[in-house]
Amino acid sequence: MNREKLENMPLYQKALEILEIVQRIVDLVPTDDTFISHAAGHMYEDALQLAPKIAGAQAVDLYDIKMENAAIIRRCARQVYVGCNSFLIEDFEDIEYLELLRSHIEEFRVLFAEWVKTFDQWNYIIDRWGLFNPPGVNYDDVDPDDDLPFDNPLDDFEE
Repeated sequence: MNREKLENMPLYQKALEILEIVQRIVDLVPTDDTFISHAAGHMYEDALQLAPKIAGAQAVDLYDIKMENAAIIRRCARQVYVGCNSFLIEDFEDIEYLELLRSHIEEFRVLFAEWVKTFDQWNYIIDRWGLFNPPGVNYDDVDPDDDLPFDNPLDDFEE
């Protein structure tokens, strides 16, 4: 996938918007409040992973790799959403940013779910860890590719 196509993806654009809102929240955190500073740091780290993981998933065709990236994206987006609770508990003054962030994450969630539906389940290698196999494929299944004859091109160079 070329960079222009990636940057035009609504999901990717929404990830960048979320990062921008989180950056604004981080900038508003009083430096003397260690609890909120710590929470803001975690929120920023999670928001920072969204766009690169989308790019990583878009750069490959294999289902299991796409799903692995998708799982990380989901976890990070959920952590950002839940991270807002720390600010609410501590009576963060700029609550409108938290509301804006949560609404953007909800929009991101819908775009994300639609994006995951586009993954080609038939383009896979068996995930021997059992986490990211397409439905109906198990970690201990026989790989049909194992029966394919393989001629090692290096055999042509034997002395």
